[in-house]
This record gives sequence, structure tokens and C-alpha cells, in this order.
Amino acid sequence: MTNYWLMKSEPDVYPYSQLVADGSTHWDGVRNYQARNIMRDDMKVGDMVLFYHSNTKPPHVAGLARISREGYPDHTSWDPNSKYYDEKSSPDNPRWIMVDIEPVEELQVVSLHDIKDNPNLEGMALVQRGQRLSVQPVSKEHFEEVCRMGGKQ
Repeated sequence: MTNYWLMKSEPDVYPYSQLVADGSTHWDGVRNYQARNIMRDDMKVGDMVLFYHSNTKPPHVAGLARISREGYPDHTSWDPNSKYYDEKSSPDNPRWIMVDIEPVEELQVVSLHDIKDNPNLEGMALVQRGQRLSVQPVSKEHFEEVCRMGGKQ
């Protein structure tokens, strides 16, 4: 059974266009336990992702991606030269997890404003007050509605 997710990236850090150019990437640097647990326990190969550009005007869904490798230790957490270094994480006792994703399809921009204005997306985690997770679940219905808004039939 396919699960659906939304993953946030700042476009000046790693935009959807870079994922397309790279063909796949590891999703490193997640330092929130709830998001880590999602990547470790729930994300499976084949699950679909709304790739969301945050911290930009306007914030928006830019494209679709797919989980191509399930959770494994985030090696950036034990690299002292990484901005994601965590002295409490090590290869013997990894604290953080990452997954790999691959691009599927670019969408027409679906802005946060448009998502909030769509009554079919009421209850979507992204629009919930205080919801700031960089990795979050999306229902199949909400995923399909965002895809429709982005020009995918």
C-alpha cells in the first residue's frame, strides 16, 4: 500500500530542479524526532512525496518525488565538518535517519495560499496551526487534490 508524504526543502538549499538534475538524493539533516521516526518507521520504497519549497515567496509544492530507499543512518550526523553534526550520534549508535528520494514529475506551482483556500484540503497537516515538521504525512485524497491543482490529471 502506497503512503503519501510532504517533504520540505528551501529552494536556495535544494530545489526540486536539483533533484531532477541529480536523479535522486538522500534526504539528510532532519533533526526532529517525530520526523525521524516517520522516515525510520513509516516511509517505504514506492511511497509518493509532495516536494514542497519552504521559506520562499510564495511557499509551494513544486513537484512529485518517490521514496527510493528506506530509512538508514544519516552519516552527516557524525561528520564534525557537517552543519548537521550531532556529537551524540555515531556510526555505532546513529541517532538520525535519512531516506533516498527520486523525482517523478514537476507540477505547476501549488502555493500555500491556494492550498489553504481549497476546501478539499481542509485538515491537511500543512495548513494546521503550529505544524512545522519538514516531513509529514498526507492523505491519499489530499495528495490527489494537490496533484490535480498542479496540473496532473
